[in-house]
Amino acid sequence: MKWVTRSHVHVDRVACPWLITRFVDSDAEFIFAPTSRISEIIQSQGAIPFDAPGVELGHHDGKCSFETIIEKYGLKDRALLRLARIVHCADTDALADDPIAAGLEAIAVGYSLRFPDDHENLARQFEVYDALYAWCRLQMK
Repeated sequence: MKWVTRSHVHVDRVACPWLITRFVDSDAEFIFAPTSRISEIIQSQGAIPFDAPGVELGHHDGKCSFETIIEKYGLKDRALLRLARIVHCADTDALADDPIAAGLEAIAVGYSLRFPDDHENLARQFEVYDALYAWCRLQMK
């Protein structure tokens, strides 16, 4: 399936593709576009939009897109829910609400500076999310 979001990825727009690839659609193909082109891409390519204004899999009711994807697909893994809390706090500027959030935000900024190409950024940051998820799993034991 094709998925589309805004270009210039940051915390939620890296976390969501990681979540989608690992738990929802292992064959996912991601398209990054300016906000003004997202509707066109949805229409022309049948892509599922996420983390963009006005879409189902976006920010709603105080939740970030990562959390809305978890809800939409009924994911219940406790470690994943712990990761969702970290992502939420890093993405919504609630850094003081989780001790790991500021570190994730710093990592996201650093990767964006080093790898401005969205696809390369994703490819490199997936390791970060794999490691963070492994840590969350350890915390649930």
